[in-house]
Amino acid sequence: MHIHIINPNTTAAFTEADRLAGSAVAAPQTRVTASEPKEGVPSIESHFEEAVATLGVVEEVRRHEAEGVDAFVIACFGDTGLSAAREVACVPVVGMTEAALMAAAMVAQSFSIVTLPARTRIHAHRVVASLGLGLAGRCLPIRAVDVPVLYGEEEDEAVRRAIASQGREAIEKEGAEAIVLGCAGIGHLAAPLSQELGVPVIDGVAVAVGMAETLVRNGLATSKRSSFAAPPDKPLSPRYRFLADPADETNGHPQ
Repeated sequence: MHIHIINPNTTAAFTEADRLAGSAVAAPQTRVTASEPKEGVPSIESHFEEAVATLGVVEEVRRHEAEGVDAFVIACFGDTGLSAAREVACVPVVGMTEAALMAAAMVAQSFSIVTLPARTRIHAHRVVASLGLGLAGRCLPIRAVDVPVLYGEEEDEAVRRAIASQGREAIEKEGAEAIVLGCAGIGHLAAPLSQELGVPVIDGVAVAVGMAETLVRNGLATSKRSSFAAPPDKPLSPRYRFLADPADETNGHPQ
C-alpha cells in the first residue's frame, strides 16, 4: 500500500516532519511518502493563502496519483484543498482535520482544539461545522497560541508550554477530555503533551494516515455520485493547464 501525504505549503521541513509522523504509525508494509507544491506559500494562515495553496494540492494529486498512490492525506489544519482533491482523485483523500475530529469523538465525549496562530481558529470552526455529526456540541471553545506557524526551532519549548497551558485550562475549566492539535507542524508534541496533561492529545496527520490505510483495505474510495464527482469537462485557460489530468488528451490540455 502506498499512502502519499500532501503538505499544502511549500516548506520542505514540514513535509519531512509529516512523512515521519505518518511512517511512525503506518503498517510495516505501507509505504508513506510526502511532497509539497513547487509554488505557493510557505505557511497557511489565511483564506487567501488557502486559495493559493489549493491549486498546489490539486497539482500534487494529479502528479502522484499517476504514480500509483493508493490514498492521499492532506496535512494542513483546515484541510486546505480537500474538497477539490476529492473531486479530481480516484483514490481516497483524507484531511487531517476531519480525521483528528472524528478520532477525538471516538475517544472523548468533549474535546478542545488548540491551534496557532489565533486567526486560524475560523478555519477549525469551518471544518467542525461542515462535519456535523453533533461535533459542534462536543467541541469546546477553540483555543489558540498566537505565534506564527513558521515559529523558530528555538521557540519549540516555549510553544509546547503555551499549548500545554491552553490544554490544561480547557481540561480544568471547560471539561475537555481530549485535545486536538490544530497544526500539522506541532504533531511531534502530541506524545509529550498527552503524558503531561493526562488526556489523549491527537495529531491529525498520524490519525489520517491510519484512516487512509483503513479505507484502502476496505476498498473504499470517494463517492463520485454527486458531491465529489469529477469536475465538468471544460477547457482550461493556459494559466491553469498545469492542473489538467495527465490522462486527458482533450480540451487542449498539454501532455
